[in-house]
Amino acid sequence: MSKTRNISEGPDVTSHLFIRLMKSILVVGGAGYIGSHVVLTFLEAGFEVTVLDNLSSGRQVNLFKEAPLIHADLQDRAALQSIFKKTYAGVIHLASLKAAGESMIIPETYATQNINGTINLLEAISNSKTRIVIFSSSAAVYGTPQYLPLDENHPLNPMNFYGFTKLEIERFLEWFYQLKGIRYASLRYFNAAGYDTKGRISGLEQNPANLIPVVMEVAAGKRESMNIYGDDYPTPDGTGIRDYIHVSDLADAHLKAFQYVQEQQKSLTVNLGTGKGCSVMDVINASSRISGEKIAYNIVERRAGDPADLYSSSEKANQLLGWYPQYSDLDSLISSTWAVYQKNRS
Repeated sequence: MSKTRNISEGPDVTSHLFIRLMKSILVVGGAGYIGSHVVLTFLEAGFEVTVLDNLSSGRQVNLFKEAPLIHADLQDRAALQSIFKKTYAGVIHLASLKAAGESMIIPETYATQNINGTINLLEAISNSKTRIVIFSSSAAVYGTPQYLPLDENHPLNPMNFYGFTKLEIERFLEWFYQLKGIRYASLRYFNAAGYDTKGRISGLEQNPANLIPVVMEVAAGKRESMNIYGDDYPTPDGTGIRDYIHVSDLADAHLKAFQYVQEQQKSLTVNLGTGKGCSVMDVINASSRISGEKIAYNIVERRAGDPADLYSSSEKANQLLGWYPQYSDLDSLISSTWAVYQKNRS
């Protein structure tokens, strides 16, 4: 006959272990710019976080002592199988190459790192008891906008190989959901910007290609000038308009998406955006005002495939996740970024 357990006998070890497993998260790419903010957000929410990173673009300075690092690569299938001998409540997958222009020059590298790396990760997860993946996708899966703001029903027609890799990974996730029961969230967003407003993350991106860090490098004296690719678009000041999301807002969305998938036992795909955009000149002018530095720039030819406006709707994320951007106004984006560039310069 089984013995009835009395509370006075002490904690139920099985229940305690289950609770710990439910709070154990693996952040793949957790030493990177976005990844480090995701790690911080999960730590603050009381999770036990482990970072998996090959440190090819991630940085040691972005790591937290509370989140141990597993130094490994997604191309190492044996290492991944060993890592997933432990069961995680979920995997946050942020590891990828992300420069759209570069992806058109070396697509084979992007296919290997982004697609093959994810297949190796999904293989290891399939052979484990872990069953949730939160994927850092991109609104680049939509391609040239047929209407604005972009929503999740917009046709999927990526205009660069980077966007193609993200879309293919989304399709793999849907198949693994159907065939292996691995639930997922695909989070589609454009331009991550800003830094932790409390200054707890200070590692600068290496070789940045996005607008705001490039502008910051000019303001900080790391670049003499920058290029504006076209000033004759049908926008108020002639420069392209893009949607910028504060990285802390994105990190919060990863947490909320994990909680949704875990609690609702459903997969989902959502956009993360502000529903509006800022022009290149808006960013330059705000950066000059906040930094007190002159931003030297050159007007050059438009880049092929660059639309005039690009921003997305987040109504679905608002409704399903209760997610709303808190720090994604332009001044917060610029001031939090400039603070980190000043800290690194000093």
